[in-house]
Amino acid sequence: MITSVLSAPRRAERATADASATAWALAARNGDPHAAEHFVRALHGDVLRYVAHLSGDPQAAHDLTQDTFVRALAGLPRFEGRASARTWLLSIARRAVADSFRRAAARPRPADTHDWQSAVERTQPRGLPGFDDGIALLDLLEALPDERREAFVLTQVVGLPYDEAARFIGCPVGTVRSRVARARATLELLLLEAEIQAVRAA
Repeated sequence: MITSVLSAPRRAERATADASATAWALAARNGDPHAAEHFVRALHGDVLRYVAHLSGDPQAAHDLTQDTFVRALAGLPRFEGRASARTWLLSIARRAVADSFRRAAARPRPADTHDWQSAVERTQPRGLPGFDDGIALLDLLEALPDERREAFVLTQVVGLPYDEAARFIGCPVGTVRSRVARARATLELLLLEAEIQAVRAA
């Protein structure tokens, strides 16, 4: 269920994975090509999910993920491991998405169709495993205020520990916990309402 929290074993696994990714980043900084490959593989999925959420554009998520890793690998000489590699990488991803928004705003592209919305809908992938669930989750998350949505995605979707999410967002840990709890309560209510409507429709 999307509102479940990370269990203690999963938190321990995440901490171990974070430590490994950070060690690989530091080794890659020192010129180890195998470490760079491990670093990218370890965090690719988290970056992809995060940029897809931030951009709201699953089609552009892969390009934004690639851009994030290009920037990260170029910036590895400046990485000192004070925060985990995951936190460092997500901050780069956030800047990559922000830059993509600025570029899009600076160079608007005219559509060659009058019904642009239908054209966009026709290009969206269908029939993929989990596609409908993913769309439903995105719709539910859109109902949340921005601050609660970011805290929820970072901790419950990406899997950052609360303290790292707090450092990433720039607020106290208690604030992150409060935002996640409120986001979870809102999502549970929305899911319940959707289930009731589905039963009534049936």
